[in-house]
Amino acid sequence: MAADVTLRWEAFLDRVKERGEYDSGQEAERASRVVLALLGAHLVGEVRARLAAHLPEDFALILLNPLQSAEPLTPERFVRATAAWIEGATEQTATWDVSAVLSTVADAAGDELMGQILLQLPAGYDLLFGRPQPT
Repeated sequence: MAADVTLRWEAFLDRVKERGEYDSGQEAERASRVVLALLGAHLVGEVRARLAAHLPEDFALILLNPLQSAEPLTPERFVRATAAWIEGATEQTATWDVSAVLSTVADAAGDELMGQILLQLPAGYDLLFGRPQPT
């Protein structure tokens, strides 16, 4: 898949559902909404706008109108925040949610944009996106 092709809503959710091994599309959508709202609070400017252009419209709007974050969250705190926003989630299930969504986002973004995204985030996010960087 070319990195410059916007993923359609169904295709995006199907990938998240498959990667997260969710029973329903609703679970995949809920995880996607929470993770993208938190991610949007950590990205700024052109990088956030460029990523939004690669996402289905509803998810792009969530990314562009994020939850407010006073400070960048470490990967561990990002997972904890995700768990806090998803009813019944634990840190373990939230790690799964974050990974399912962010790996799908990484595929949609492509390598060049992912490099720019990771520059805006605290160290360790490369693993959440499923894109380990050499140290």
